[in-house]
Amino acid sequence: MALGGGDALVGVSHECDYPPAATRLPRLTASPIDPAAPSAAIDAEVRRLTAGGLPVIAVDGEALARLAPDLIITQGLCEVCAVADGAIHRLASVVRPAPAVLSLSARTLSGIWDDITSVGRALDLAAQADELISGLQIRMSGLRAGAPSSAPRVICIEWLDPPYLAGHWVPELVAAAGGIDVGAPAGSHSAVHPWSAMMELRPDLIVVMLCGFGVGRARRELMETRSAESEALLGSAPVWILDGNAYTSRPGPRVVDGAERLQCAMRGQAVPGLERWM
Repeated sequence: MALGGGDALVGVSHECDYPPAATRLPRLTASPIDPAAPSAAIDAEVRRLTAGGLPVIAVDGEALARLAPDLIITQGLCEVCAVADGAIHRLASVVRPAPAVLSLSARTLSGIWDDITSVGRALDLAAQADELISGLQIRMSGLRAGAPSSAPRVICIEWLDPPYLAGHWVPELVAAAGGIDVGAPAGSHSAVHPWSAMMELRPDLIVVMLCGFGVGRARRELMETRSAESEALLGSAPVWILDGNAYTSRPGPRVVDGAERLQCAMRGQAVPGLERWM
């Protein structure tokens, strides 16, 4: 929709919640996992389904056939959130006429720009895609003016039980904001990192940006998963909670909003979608 092609959109996934207009469209996917379950239970259920060869995300084939799209946009980055590539192609093959399938798999900022370009071309909105990317890159470059004089050592926590450090484009967002992500290199997969190992990274700033969760849910998860090890880490440096669902988990234009909020955390400035912990 950021490209101006919202009128062409006929269906979305069960996870799509932005912009508000997307929430009024038919939902074509579903998951057996209860999103209200605690982090540990969600992680265990994902592992159980994966080990049993069962889908974490399923597609409503009948609804897909009824809508008869010309183009299906999916993603192949996250094994938890992605529809199995083979499944979507099998479903697409029975729709008449068969739609094109565009799979997005960005792991870095340049990959996000490339995916925006690909979507723009697929929708005959290439010029709009170029303009959107240019504007996003200008905003990212503009963060240099507000960067702290001394780059803080930052860790970004993406999941709490088990604890994960964020990878992919997040280290680049930290760098653009003026910090150094000491937990992961750019483009790497998010990975489990014990609390004690995080402590050894000696962060100056800790940002909790839980995948798929907003600030309120992240705050509850922090309270419910407290342990001696996590308390030791969270008491060692300033801790901020960022709306990961909106600004860091999804590879789209709003990651730039995420970088801007990361810089606000470095300044100690609360803004919508960013709150201080405790």
